[in-house]
Formats: sequence, structure tokens, C-alpha cells
Amino acid sequence: MTEHHGQAQTDDSRASALKIGVLAVQGAFQEHARKLETLGADAVLVKRKQHLEGLDGLIIPGGESTSIGRLMREYDLVEPIRGLVGEGMPVFGTCAGMIVLANRIQGGEQPHLAVMDVEVNRNSFGRQRDSFETDLDIPAIGSPPFPAVFIRAPHITQMGEGVEVLATYDGRIVGVRQGHRLALSFHPELSEDNRLHQYFLDLVRNPRT
Repeated sequence: MTEHHGQAQTDDSRASALKIGVLAVQGAFQEHARKLETLGADAVLVKRKQHLEGLDGLIIPGGESTSIGRLMREYDLVEPIRGLVGEGMPVFGTCAGMIVLANRIQGGEQPHLAVMDVEVNRNSFGRQRDSFETDLDIPAIGSPPFPAVFIRAPHITQMGEGVEVLATYDGRIVGVRQGHRLALSFHPELSEDNRLHQYFLDLVRNPRT
């Protein structure tokens, strides 16, 4: 994985690989980067706005949404990322990343990127000690069910007309897609199952499918 785009690519297959940024200011970014590398993408750790150059897509990882938002503002990343997503760059938020993408956050926290027409409840599934794993049916990736890891997870309480539900758990919406934007309440990077990262890479290649 690289810390920025622009390094020479000597291998032809690597040169043609998708370049996917992983926001690396806080949270579980290394796990996402390893997933992407396993699937043949070039994982780019994004810590400054110059690292956004030449990306095909971006992942906002889990962590602590308030801290991620504060550091994004400190490093002047909010407007550049918002602009790229507005221009059509695919983006994938997991757990806290879902909160960072949302237009509205229950409980008074100010929105961060505000690029998805959803409202989220920040701590829907309790504290760290209430973490759990469950098998989720996600028709978009087929069978078998996906082993989803929930850690202090949010869920979606409201969404706009253009938002598609991908997964629910216990009556709560935990996975959505809005065009080229994807958000999950759980941590797919902590599973051995690569299908949701592959789903995002497929979305990057064909954002209108």
C-alpha cells in the first residue's frame, strides 16, 4: 500500500489496478487497506488532501466519528472529499464512516461530509462490550449470509427516496447504497469474507449499475 498517489508502477497489472483511498486519520484503516490489496486494488492511505489525487474511490473506516470529523477538518480534507464525491467518486463508509457520510446525525452531532441522504443513530447497538457478530442476508452479494461484526454500531433511522436498503438487522437498517455511495453499520474489514469490498470495487468500475 502507498501513502500517496504518484509512485511509479513497474508491474503492468499493478499499473492498471484501481487506486482506492482509505482515510487514515483515525480508526481501522489498515484492515481495509489489506482487504483492498488482497483483491488486487492499490490501497492509498489518505492523510492529507494531496493524497486524494488520482483516486478511483475512497473508504471511510470505522473508529470514532467525532474524532474522524475533527481531524478531517484539521487536515483540510472535508471540502476536497465532499467535492470529489459530488463529482461522482465512489465512497464507502463503515460503522463510524456511515456517520461521517450522513446528512443528519441524531443527538446533536454536526454532520461531517453530509453526502448521503440518511439520518443515523450513532450508538444504536450499545457500547464496546455489547459488540457481536451475526450472519446477515445481503441479496446484493448473494449467498451465503455475510458474517457481520457490529462494534458500537450506528443504524439508519431515515433515508431519502434515492437510497436503497442493502441489509437490515433486528428491524434496523444497517446497509444502504445511494448511487455511487455505500454505507454499512458494521465492519466488513474484520471478516474473512471479501464480498462487500469486492462489491465496492465493482461499484467503482461501474457506478451506474
